[in-house]
Amino acid sequence: MPYRLEFASWVPFPLADVFLFFANPENLPRIMPPSTRTRIDELRLVPPEPRPGTQLPAGIMLAGQSSEIVTSFCLLPNLPLRRRWISRITEFEWNHHFADIQVEGPFKSWAHRHELDPETRNGVPGTVVRDEVQYAIGFGPLDGIVQALFVGPQMRATFAYRQRVLPELLQGTSSAGTTSRV
Repeated sequence: MPYRLEFASWVPFPLADVFLFFANPENLPRIMPPSTRTRIDELRLVPPEPRPGTQLPAGIMLAGQSSEIVTSFCLLPNLPLRRRWISRITEFEWNHHFADIQVEGPFKSWAHRHELDPETRNGVPGTVVRDEVQYAIGFGPLDGIVQALFVGPQMRATFAYRQRVLPELLQGTSSAGTTSRV
């Protein structure tokens, strides 16, 4: 049975900076709950086409369409068992959205769309970050129980964590989407 979840938050940072932050795969472990101990095991990057009239900054790692990101994470806190996850970027539109699918991982299927839109709130320019996730678990008749007891709560907690830490992480970024080391 397929499931669909949506999450949205607003951050007081320019759209271009927020997009570069999310398009840089090195930031993925930083937006995951520490208990997952998410790490990047391999990057097979295909650079995105430069924005019309601009060039990509030198040394910036961005995951364009067809890039593959190999990560691993701990399914259960305090246990050393790691699960491998390979995702592939299937869509990339500068300063608007990108989407990924699971090639290999814990779900029967997984599709995730990251969408960003500029929005001013109370006179402060910022960006709305939307995530839409569609997935199937793969436990047959037990899907509903697994979704209700484990997967659904874990997904909500993961995205709540992401929304909570994102403003702080963006505070330490430059316009190139990488963490400043000052």
